[in-house]
Amino acid sequence: MAAATDGTVPALRVAVLGCGVVGTEVVRLLTTQADDLAARVGAPLELIGIAVRDLEVERDPAVDRSLLTTDAEDLVTRADIVVELIGGIEPARSLLLRAIASGAAAVTANKALLAADGPTLYSAADAAGVDLYFEAAVAGAIPLVRPVRESLTGDRIQRVLGIVNGTTNYVLDEMATRGLELDQAVKQAQELGYAEADPTADVEGFDAAAKAAILASLAFHTRVSLADVHREGITGITADDVSSAERTGHVIKLLAIAERTDGGVIARVHPALVPLSHPLAGVRGAFNAVFIEAEAAGELMFYGRGAGGAPTASAVLGDLVSAGRHRVHGGLGPSESSYAALPVLPISGALTRYQVRLDVADRPGVLSQVAAVFAEHGVSIEGVRQTQDPARSVRAGEHPEYVAWLIISTHTAPEEALAATVRAVSTLDVVHRITSVLRVEGA
Repeated sequence: MAAATDGTVPALRVAVLGCGVVGTEVVRLLTTQADDLAARVGAPLELIGIAVRDLEVERDPAVDRSLLTTDAEDLVTRADIVVELIGGIEPARSLLLRAIASGAAAVTANKALLAADGPTLYSAADAAGVDLYFEAAVAGAIPLVRPVRESLTGDRIQRVLGIVNGTTNYVLDEMATRGLELDQAVKQAQELGYAEADPTADVEGFDAAAKAAILASLAFHTRVSLADVHREGITGITADDVSSAERTGHVIKLLAIAERTDGGVIARVHPALVPLSHPLAGVRGAFNAVFIEAEAAGELMFYGRGAGGAPTASAVLGDLVSAGRHRVHGGLGPSESSYAALPVLPISGALTRYQVRLDVADRPGVLSQVAAVFAEHGVSIEGVRQTQDPARSVRAGEHPEYVAWLIISTHTAPEEALAATVRAVSTLDVVHRITSVLRVEGA
């Protein structure tokens, strides 16, 4: 960007799309930290407009109402940098593509769009020669995208294991520390503003799956979409599961896992038992953490607030400064790296461990029958714990005998073999019920 004749650098025009919790914080920081931001960028940042759906909605005093507009399409064509905080697929995608085509750099926190159609945005940005930044799309304020995309680009990442949804981590933590049932913990999260009125995206794992797709794409230089991610939520987790986990030295976390295997890349999201000795086990409340295993760097963990207006706005402003400096001084940030183009595999090819809880008949020979099924499927048993609890006996008339409670932990085996083993065990006459099946990760 050329300087004026008096040596000053023209202001960079910034457009913000969306004025919710995060958008409001971004606007606040652009206003209150204007001088510092200008010094870091090398030019003033001029907020030229804030696109909203309804001009009459009451806003935070930090928002200058004269900047509000419902004409987002016109706004993006007048900006040097567009910050998209609308969320969802449309109109966010169309507006970002319009902005990029007009020569604007793009900053977005939209994990759903990036997971569903990131390559379209990457290609458009490359063609236009502009930046596309998205640090805030994964794990809020935690600086994660930049280290994976830049700092570790000379290394070979083998596995990414992350707690990337603060709502579900809060819910599971409350279940573990206070003995709440899932619905009670979710209601509490809603009252505190951690969960939306409709918590489906969080508790069913959709939010975490979108982030897993982005992380897998970055870590393994391969295009991984949301549709490629195996997804299970936490709606099946009970207080009994949580207390059982504690007794076996584990805690339950909803994990986003992206890993490189001999055959390709696997991305999955599901609840898992994490040993108390693992760093992720200590992540409490609504915090996020991502654990990376790399060949040269070894084990790395990134920890911090993964959601909220101020933390997310911090990540957005970091991207905004980077994009602004490139506009002033020249250069571009990293573009999409998909050169590896590894096959994206289903979860059946993953190597993991299971912990299976069973209600079985309390009589001699039962354990040997169950163990035989595991052996038939090539799954090695690491350990067995057995308790007898008459209070847990099945309804009278179905099975007159008391029921023993077995906890079987396996060694690492292919997911396909483990799942087949559980199906086969469930058909045994001596097995009254499979209480739970959870994978064990981080061991």
